Amino acid sequence: MTTDPKWWKPEHNSTWDRIKSAMKRDWEQTKADLSSKGKELNQDAGDTVKQAAGTQPIPSANQPNPEEWDRVESKYRYGVGAREQYGNEHKDWNDGLESKLKEEWQDLRDGTTWDEAKNFVRRGYERAKK
Repeated sequence: MTTDPKWWKPEHNSTWDRIKSAMKRDWEQTKADLSSKGKELNQDAGDTVKQAAGTQPIPSANQPNPEEWDRVESKYRYGVGAREQYGNEHKDWNDGLESKLKEEWQDLRDGTTWDEAKNFVRRGYERAKK
């Protein structure tokens, strides 16, 4: 179950829902590119961006491993929502933003440390650029 930060609003869900499938495919492709554990989905960064923007349809998941995605989804989701919440103030990832997100993440108490979550949160934040 995902715990939301205090600032989370319904529109954050809308943004997350729009890009979640594209990021999930990107996650599977990254695993395939870096190890033998992922699936070759012929997915590149351009596909992910188009799918996240809604300009390219998202193909079937090709039987992704849900346990793997479930492990990272809340972190990506938090990053996407943080972009929606703080993107005007922080156009790019920076120390001030990271400090704020780290503090909020620790308040969420989801069972993972900021160090475990940070790279996924950052990737979600950066992929959700307006």
